[in-house]
Amino acid sequence: MRAVITVIGKDKKGIIASVSSELSNCNINILDISQTILQEYFTMIMLVDLKEMNVNFDELIARLEAKGKELEVSIKAQHEDIFNSMHEI
Repeated sequence: MRAVITVIGKDKKGIIASVSSELSNCNINILDISQTILQEYFTMIMLVDLKEMNVNFDELIARLEAKGKELEVSIKAQHEDIFNSMHEI
């Protein structure tokens, strides 16, 4: 199973490292990542593999929300199939 994780907020040092570390703590592998800075705003989309995740999905969401508060950014995670369904025409 895979998920899409989005991170949006004011740019600052350490966002990628901090989010990646949290994913690593949950035994989640990053399959693809795209990030950019739009003026002063940081945006990142990650496709991750949840196959060997050592927490349940609700716990992952809670951890990412807490990390987002710590970093003062918005972090959202969705199962890939839900993400795809929401973005179909």
